[in-house]
Amino acid sequence: MASRLNPYLSFRDTARQAMEFYRSVLGGELSVSTFGEFGQAGSPIADLVMHSMLQTPHGFTLMASDTPPEMELTPGSSITISLSGDDAEQLRGWYSALAEGGTVVTPLEVQMWGDEFGMLVDRFGTGWMVDIAQPAG
Repeated sequence: MASRLNPYLSFRDTARQAMEFYRSVLGGELSVSTFGEFGQAGSPIADLVMHSMLQTPHGFTLMASDTPPEMELTPGSSITISLSGDDAEQLRGWYSALAEGGTVVTPLEVQMWGDEFGMLVDRFGTGWMVDIAQPAG
C-alpha cells in the first residue's frame, strides 16, 4: 500500500452525523467503529465514534472520531479542508451542499487571481475552501 495523507477530524459527539453528512455531499463508502465495539460496551461513550473513514469515488479519504469528554477539544481551530479542481459544476454543488446550515465566510465567486474561490464553515464547525480553476488563456 502506498503512503497517503488524509484529513482526520475530531468532534465532541457528532462525528457520526458529520460523516453521514459528508457522505451525502461527496458520496462514497463510510465505515464507522464505536468505542463500544472495542471494549467499552458499558461505558457512557459506548455509542460514540472511535474511528470512521469515508472513501469517495473521487479518490478523497476523510476520517473522523469523537473526542471523549475527558479530553480537550477546540473544534475547527486548526484545520480547513480544501477541495479544488476544474469541474465547476461538481465543485459548486459541493460548496452549496456543505454551506447548508453553515456559515459562508467568502462567497464562491471569481477572485483577483482568476479562479472561483469560496470559504465556509459547515454546520459541524469544519472549515472548507473550494477553488475552481479557470481555463488558461
